[in-house]
Amino acid sequence: MADSKKPAKTPDKKNPDKKANRRGAARLAAVQALYQMDIGGAGINDIFAEFESHWLGNEVEGDKYLPAEAAFFRDVVAGVVRDQAKLDPLIDDALSKGWPLKRIDAILRAVLRAGSYELEHRKDVPGRVVVSEYVDVAHAFVEKDETGMVNAVLDQIARQFRADEFARG
Repeated sequence: MADSKKPAKTPDKKNPDKKANRRGAARLAAVQALYQMDIGGAGINDIFAEFESHWLGNEVEGDKYLPAEAAFFRDVVAGVVRDQAKLDPLIDDALSKGWPLKRIDAILRAVLRAGSYELEHRKDVPGRVVVSEYVDVAHAFVEKDETGMVNAVLDQIARQFRADEFARG
């Protein structure tokens, strides 16, 4: 499990300034921020200030964090906070019966909420990319069987919000 005070690192890639890498770093940071808000009760303004000044693109305790697309990070975190009352029932419906969202580990709740928000609101990103990216984020925190659950839940939600994309195969 990730330390609630320190975001997970994004693996260093050949070109860390590529938009995809910056968005991937933003997704990872957004999930970490949502997790921290969920378990620690931190407010959104405190989270934005902490992540943008201390974590995103900085070196912390000898670890280099990739630069993240700050506007994307803010959009995902703020969108989840704003739409959580709508997103949680959607996620609950996609989960296996008997496993409501409140029984899911906090980091997985953050992954599912962020992925669901992005599927609904970020039409500039293909749905399959969103699902794949959040499965990758989940890999940083949980075991393979749990990432399979993330894939299945986000796939169901993607088919609701992006039926046209997923009907094509």
